[in-house]
Amino acid sequence: MPVSERLYYSDPFLKSFSAVVTDVRERSRQEGESLWQVALDRTAFYPTSGGQPFDTGTLRATSRGGSGLDIPVEGVEEDEAGEVWHYVRKPLSAGTQVEAEIDWERRFDHMQQHTGQHLLSALFLAKHNAATVSFHLGDTLSTIDLATASVTPRVLEEVERAANQIIGEDRPVGIHYASRAEAEAMLAAGVLRKLPDREGEIRLIEIADCDRNACGGTHVRSTGQIGGLLVRGVEKVSRGYRVEFVCGLRAVKTARADAATLAQLTASLSAGAPDLPAAVERLKAEARGGAKERQRLREELADYHASRLAVEVPIDKGVRLVDRAWKDRDPDYVRLLASRLTAAVPETVAILSSESGATVRVILARSLDLDFDCGKMLKEALAQFGLRGGGSQDLAQGDIATQDAPALRAALVSTIRANTHSRR
Repeated sequence: MPVSERLYYSDPFLKSFSAVVTDVRERSRQEGESLWQVALDRTAFYPTSGGQPFDTGTLRATSRGGSGLDIPVEGVEEDEAGEVWHYVRKPLSAGTQVEAEIDWERRFDHMQQHTGQHLLSALFLAKHNAATVSFHLGDTLSTIDLATASVTPRVLEEVERAANQIIGEDRPVGIHYASRAEAEAMLAAGVLRKLPDREGEIRLIEIADCDRNACGGTHVRSTGQIGGLLVRGVEKVSRGYRVEFVCGLRAVKTARADAATLAQLTASLSAGAPDLPAAVERLKAEARGGAKERQRLREELADYHASRLAVEVPIDKGVRLVDRAWKDRDPDYVRLLASRLTAAVPETVAILSSESGATVRVILARSLDLDFDCGKMLKEALAQFGLRGGGSQDLAQGDIATQDAPALRAALVSTIRANTHSRR
């Protein structure tokens, strides 16, 4: 069966077209609903490829009863044989005539981002010898991965400025075709950025006096239609650096969202936009100071709490065994309390626990004059419930289901009573 004629190759601005269904097959079935794949003799729907997502739209047909059918196209993919399959929820018989319409807003957005990527990649290569190794067009942001050891803010600003200058010049973006041999000669001469590993005629996208690149995607007719390019950020990845960017209406939407966020921050902090960095630094400093003060107060509270527990629980048969359980108490505070208690008074063992929902955190700690291993003891006790835990000789912790926590604490009390003795 001949594969679909790709109308978007020659006219990416084609919004609607007529076609005939050549094949249909069931892709999957779930809960009684099928997803179908439909092949057409000609299509302007772009299939997911080369970092650019698929087009969506509608297939319109006439049923046998004469009524019209509007069938949404939910996805488009190309198989290994080169056939383009359109994903729909209603099957169409082979030979059916359809009128197809592309979701133009989605398509044009993809064209802006993809052409912007060509421009950005060309400038990074020309100005900083940073080659693009991959491209991804996401729902809100697009990215290119650059094979480079570093990308400085100065480089980002320089490339962004150059890209927008070329966009403002409204340079033509053309589609050309070359044989494999001609394309290889261009690559060797340095006038072609990259070449796919395939035979036959090669489709080339050329930005006048800037870039020539082999590509099967959809692009705008001139750089002015990119509508502006905004670099959003950069991060280190395994192969180099990933640059995030947006073009066209995405850049406008992003700038508007940024402005709304900025307005909200200035209102919340009662500061003008230029004063926001200083205001944030002041808040950070206050937060650090507050954290230190809270920690100091926690430690003072733990010391007071520990002294109270030491008074409440007397030494019995050579050991002061403090067994306490709380609900919704901060586990970190319980750990601090256990540590302060066993450090403050001799011959003391602490079994402290904090319940949170269906789980209890159990802390086991001992004073230095007692001779047993908390980590080993708690680990062995938890193993009886099929759980793991442990720590050092002086302090250990583990989690257990709420309903099993009393049994675990009872087991620890029994073991401690049977085995503890002072080093004195």
